[in-house]
Amino acid sequence: MPTYIVSVASGRLSADAKQHIAEEITRIHNETTGAQSFFAQVIFNDVPQGNHFVGGSPLRSEQIFVHGHIRAGRSAEVKRELLEGIVDAVSKAASVAPRYVWAYISDLPPAQMSEYGHVLPEPGSEKNWLSSLPAEDRDYMLGI
Repeated sequence: MPTYIVSVASGRLSADAKQHIAEEITRIHNETTGAQSFFAQVIFNDVPQGNHFVGGSPLRSEQIFVHGHIRAGRSAEVKRELLEGIVDAVSKAASVAPRYVWAYISDLPPAQMSEYGHVLPEPGSEKNWLSSLPAEDRDYMLGI
């Protein structure tokens, strides 16, 4: 359900830092929204030097960008908690000041999303949705 894309200069993050960031974003999303962790995915985009500009000039700082695509229906308070938690976790994992972490949340209507081969439920209906799926699909998800 949630997809978080982390864009950062190539070579800026070690494999361990990426692992830690992925675990933390997954944990934060799970704890803040209640959605099961097997729904969260984190994708890293390494941006080659000269391919990232801010204010029309090549990026010359430690910035890390996180763009989260989540199901619509979360409150402003939940989204703020997600953003604050992500900024804090990423800044710590990457050893940068929070000012270098830019994070965004975009809402997508659940009826316009399909994962694991099924259109997604509204927030809060995950349990019923999961139990209504074919056993093979449900077992696959729960095995992640």
